[in-house]
Amino acid sequence: MSRVFINYRTGDEEASATLIDRELSHRFGSEEVFRASKSIRPGDDFEQELLRAVRRSDLLLAVIGPGWSDATGRRGGRALDDPDDWTRREIAEAFAYGVRVIPVLVNNRQRLPKGDLPDDVARLENCQYLRLSHRNADADIERLVQKVAEAVPRLADRGTEAVSGRPASAAGGTTRNSVRDLHGSSRQGGDIIDHRSGGTGDVGNNYGTVIGTAGGPLHTGSGTQVNGPQFNGSGGQYVAGDNHGDVHQGAPQRTERRAPRRRGEGGT
Repeated sequence: MSRVFINYRTGDEEASATLIDRELSHRFGSEEVFRASKSIRPGDDFEQELLRAVRRSDLLLAVIGPGWSDATGRRGGRALDDPDDWTRREIAEAFAYGVRVIPVLVNNRQRLPKGDLPDDVARLENCQYLRLSHRNADADIERLVQKVAEAVPRLADRGTEAVSGRPASAAGGTTRNSVRDLHGSSRQGGDIIDHRSGGTGDVGNNYGTVIGTAGGPLHTGSGTQVNGPQFNGSGGQYVAGDNHGDVHQGAPQRTERRAPRRRGEGGT
């Protein structure tokens, strides 16, 4: 169920509606944000999908630009005066089902004048609005995200990313995934964080091996590991690194051992 419904008029600030959708989806997840051209699948009954999405939402954002009020309808005349105008119908449905409605005024759009709207959407004139200026887009989008999180606390429950500017996956939460035919427990690799200053060890309950800061070659298999040259026998010398001074190398001195003299034997 999408918690935020983005309402906009074709021909009036579709780009702003797309920007809002992108930012909210980045913070809360795409499935939490409904925008008709994104959320309705080809072949679906768009009328049923639109009205169902409005009724199930917690919040409707009405994106209102300079051409929103005076746009011409399919039958001629002002679109807002046509009961079948979808922008009007979505807002009216939200009011009828108790869904909070927040107007988002884009750029230099002024707030809606009193008495200008049909009765079923007239409450929109009194709704406190947010503003989105393309010259101040970063700050305005951040404020909009915060206000959406305040209006829909269940979105904020997904983590602090709504106010910190971090995407949901970066906040240390559980990564969504699907595992089939699994017997036993499953852990997502991205959910396991283990910091070690050195050495090797297991990551929480034997979910794998972590290698810290190894100071040299590391052997993880079986058998003998030899780092550097290997010398067998005598007389070998290996010098690594810088050498300042002399290196003396010689064969080991051999001491001759004599048999002890017997009593009575002479010698020189």
